[in-house]
Amino acid sequence: MNYGFVIDNRRCIGCHACTVACKAEHDDPIGVNKTWVKYIEKGEFPNTNRNFSVMRCNHCDDSPCTDVCPVTALWEREDGIVDFDPERCIGCKACMQGCPYDALYIDPETSTAAKCNYCSHRVDTGREPACVTVCPEDAIIAGDMENNDTEIAETISRQEVQARKPEKGTEPKLFYVDGDEASTTPGTTGRADHYMWSDAPHQTEIQGGEREDFDLQRAAESLAESNVSFDESAADGPRADGGCACGGNCQCQRDDDDSTIASDGGVAAGSATHDTAGDSGGSERTGRSRTERAYELLHEEAERVYDVGEDHYKSWGWEVYAYTWTKSISAGVFLLPALLMAFGLIEPSTTLVGISSAISMVFLGLTGVLLIADLEQPARFHWVLLRPNWKSWLVKGAYIITAFGGFLALMVAGWVLGLDVIVNPAVLLVGSALATATAVYTAFLFSQSKGRDLWQSPAMPIHMFTQAVVAGGAATALLGLGGFDGLVGPSRLVLAGGLLTHTVLVASEILTPHQTADAEEAAARITRGEFARPFWLGAIGVGIAVPLVILAASGISAAIAGAGLLALAGLFAFEYCWITAPQTISLA
Repeated sequence: MNYGFVIDNRRCIGCHACTVACKAEHDDPIGVNKTWVKYIEKGEFPNTNRNFSVMRCNHCDDSPCTDVCPVTALWEREDGIVDFDPERCIGCKACMQGCPYDALYIDPETSTAAKCNYCSHRVDTGREPACVTVCPEDAIIAGDMENNDTEIAETISRQEVQARKPEKGTEPKLFYVDGDEASTTPGTTGRADHYMWSDAPHQTEIQGGEREDFDLQRAAESLAESNVSFDESAADGPRADGGCACGGNCQCQRDDDDSTIASDGGVAAGSATHDTAGDSGGSERTGRSRTERAYELLHEEAERVYDVGEDHYKSWGWEVYAYTWTKSISAGVFLLPALLMAFGLIEPSTTLVGISSAISMVFLGLTGVLLIADLEQPARFHWVLLRPNWKSWLVKGAYIITAFGGFLALMVAGWVLGLDVIVNPAVLLVGSALATATAVYTAFLFSQSKGRDLWQSPAMPIHMFTQAVVAGGAATALLGLGGFDGLVGPSRLVLAGGLLTHTVLVASEILTPHQTADAEEAAARITRGEFARPFWLGAIGVGIAVPLVILAASGISAAIAGAGLLALAGLFAFEYCWITAPQTISLA
């Protein structure tokens, strides 16, 4: 068996009966929804149309939420339903980052994640999900897609159906008949500050109404720079949905072999093609630039007029970007002195190893505190170790941090006891490997967050290691200022090299073209949106440019230490931008 959903948009009337039935069935609190209906309006009066799209969990065959969940609170049943157990959830919100469809939320009453579970309790007793039962138009079809005799299997085989974001590779099992592109692709429509019922009584939802989401002018400029042609005659031609752009005062109902029908049912026929011939002439005839025409097309095409607050918005807050920063310092402050001693570049010193291990332990402890503080159920934090899902990099990271912490404790104990074994090259290399793993594992956790396109960079493991090197260079510069003179010269070279590498990686991940629109938009918000000031002034100016100038101009230990402190401040600013900006992109 393989259960799925089909939403027949030809029948849906946007009555919200499915939303109400779902809330009643699961006794969900006000402000959160497992199922909701989004309204998209197109055109200008009197030639408008409205499209309804039911949104919910896609019950993916390759569900990223089950992979990233550290305690198996989410799992795929044998019948294909992705089910959820709130009694196991620790509230880490990793599932919300992993889901590309914004199908999960934090229940304000239980402080655990929640989502559509296909009414598994009803299915197990031979009944259909509540939303299917209550739909007055039979627009929601549920059932076993592998049984050819079911209505859902027949519908999928006979009708052209669409799924949301199939490019994510999640193999979603929520299909739409006559699916609307403006509904299934959230970036194609703007999002106003508030919607009816969108201002929920808990922090996540309220924040969701305040974000910058869709820059229409920037979208128009991007479209104008593409090779899409704007056929000006189409503005006075027939619409693909059967309407007339001129209100009936033209001959646009004539047959035109060159007109095209848009799949979303709202684009003016022939309004955009990929044949650039003659396009500039059309713009010149009307006296409008390509950008102006693109702006008009986008503005007239689709507008989101009814929706709910998005639960993913900044679900990982300051605790997360602070923890990635403290973790880099913890890894780097041990890693750099250990490698320098292991390869004979500086004299072995049990005191240096002991102090660097102690400092590393302090920042590793802060990392643990921040990780626990970010949980909605902090009292369950130990379940990550005791009830592990080994597919999740949260679990692997927890064990790596635990192993590194134990190793550091042994090194501090060896220093206190005066044991020379702690400066043995083999021991130092083991510690260096654990420090590297501590620095790098978060990159693989971010890669499991399929809802965040900007985090899917293949260079992230290298970048995480580089950030630890920068933090290590800064920390050893401060140790050099504190009396370890042998660290002054190496810390200057390592810090400069780390900052230069960091600059190259930042450019490759943010300033170069991206493969998806969501990644491009997140990068744009960092470089010229709401995050531009902390990025350019903090991450680039304070964190890279000024330290490099100082390092090039002076080799004095105080100057190197100052450059190190600025580099650490810049790393924090970068982590803030990198982690927060992608979470402001609309997923649903």
